[in-house]
Amino acid sequence: MPEQPYEPEGAIAGTGMGGAMDLGASEAATLERTPGGPEGTGPAGRPRSLWSDAWRDLRRNPVFLISAVVILFLVFISVWPSAIASGSPLKCDLAKAQDGPGPGAPFGYDGQGCNVYTRTVYGARTSVTVGVLATLGVAVLGSVLGALAGYFGGVWDSFLSRITDIFFAIPVVLGGLVLLSVVTSNTVWPVIGFMVLLGWPQIGRIARGSVITAKQNDYVQAARALGASDSRILLRHITPNAVAPVIVVATIALGTYIALEATLSYLGVGLKPPSVSWGIDISAASPYIRNAPHALLWPSGALALTVLAFIMLGDAVRDALDPKLR
Repeated sequence: MPEQPYEPEGAIAGTGMGGAMDLGASEAATLERTPGGPEGTGPAGRPRSLWSDAWRDLRRNPVFLISAVVILFLVFISVWPSAIASGSPLKCDLAKAQDGPGPGAPFGYDGQGCNVYTRTVYGARTSVTVGVLATLGVAVLGSVLGALAGYFGGVWDSFLSRITDIFFAIPVVLGGLVLLSVVTSNTVWPVIGFMVLLGWPQIGRIARGSVITAKQNDYVQAARALGASDSRILLRHITPNAVAPVIVVATIALGTYIALEATLSYLGVGLKPPSVSWGIDISAASPYIRNAPHALLWPSGALALTVLAFIMLGDAVRDALDPKLR
């Protein structure tokens, strides 16, 4: 009997489970050709990273989309306030003091005859600038100190932990009243410096815990066994896997810093006139709340909307980066 040529397809079909094996091979080939791959994979069936999964979830989250649109609009008017508001926020006319909405002034006038709409738009620049710069300073300082404490441990960790406890014991508003009351500068830098000084312990503690968890993983032990330096392990292996909680906390804290700047300006120790700030406008409009409530309503509403947008953004980022919620 002549020997039959070997045919892989026929050999597979001849086995008892040939149908299932043939179907599995066909599905695998189809998935490899599919750009998106199956659920949880990227192109060519490769697993997606935490960041790609997070971005995929964020694009489908309406809370993230709404808050992102609001924040982008705030950034736009902070950079180009003249695009939607004409005139100077410092130009006032006492003859129009406490007047209601009118031509060129859809929000009316405050107690000094200033255009509330123009001042509300220009006030976004100060609030967003303070919030972003304070958050960056807090995130960088807290992350560096916390990462060093969590990685090296020992005396350095104990010393930094005690310093962190001391800063946590200082009430933020009371500390601002004490420290900023002696500052005569009329710029945003003293306020930003105060927020960084009292804000880094929270980020530092979060970063320390993340680094302690990450450095116990097998890939860190393998890198150390291969002779990688401490700086390389920290920058290449630990930081990318420990930065997610820091990003979440910093995003939520950004809205808190904007509210803190408005609070300090309202109390008279933050920004001072002629600076334009929502806190200054709220403080100036408070005595006229009965006769001109619009002067208090609009800057207060803008402040509340801004803080809410950043808190919503932080919540959405937290949900996307938390693997326990998948």
